[in-house]
Amino acid sequence: MRSERRTAVAPPRCSTCAVRDSALCSALDDGDLARIHAIGLRRTVAAEQVLVWTGDRNAICANLVSGVLKVVRAGPDRQDHIVGLLFPGDFVGELFADSASDTVQVLCDADLCIYPRAALRHVLDDHPAAERLLLRRALATLNDARKWMLILSRKTARAKVATFLIDMARRLDDAGAAAGKFDLPMSRSEIGAVLGLTIETVSRQVTALRVAGIIALPGGRSVVIRDHARLAGRAAA
Repeated sequence: MRSERRTAVAPPRCSTCAVRDSALCSALDDGDLARIHAIGLRRTVAAEQVLVWTGDRNAICANLVSGVLKVVRAGPDRQDHIVGLLFPGDFVGELFADSASDTVQVLCDADLCIYPRAALRHVLDDHPAAERLLLRRALATLNDARKWMLILSRKTARAKVATFLIDMARRLDDAGAAAGKFDLPMSRSEIGAVLGLTIETVSRQVTALRVAGIIALPGGRSVVIRDHARLAGRAAA
């Protein structure tokens, strides 16, 4: 096995993958990539499709290569609430749980590498580094959840929207986002659902940022951050 790993070459799909250095695969060498590639399937899933329903048997896990997913949980009021967003490089699914805790739905067309959960666990049993990476990701997800709990409980509507836009620019890490330009992956009503605001409030706050010259709205869901310092000031208010 060791000699095979030394001579193995990463599959072409893995070598050119946009999230090779940020997804779970970043903890694997070329030989191990070949093993995980052998059990995976690349799939494109259209917007609004559901990958996993709450309570389903956890049969699959995935690496998100492109697109954005939302994680939805039913609250005490029996209404669905968006409790998280998944971006390229994020791990999808619950490797060590037999049933799904949340519903996972596609916000915009997504490209995923999908693996049978049992087979993936078997591969990762030999790779403590990959399991440690998953643990770090789980802790990061917990920290994000705590951050949003603080935002929802303490900040004004203006600060919530400003913080959301800063986070989107950070997470949508491509050439446009690095320059302060990105496309929102969700509608204003969905943004309101995440932030605990009405669609009217979200629209008013976005318009106020545009009128103040802090952001520009070229059209569609595109956003350009024109003044990062002032936007950060609004987020801290």
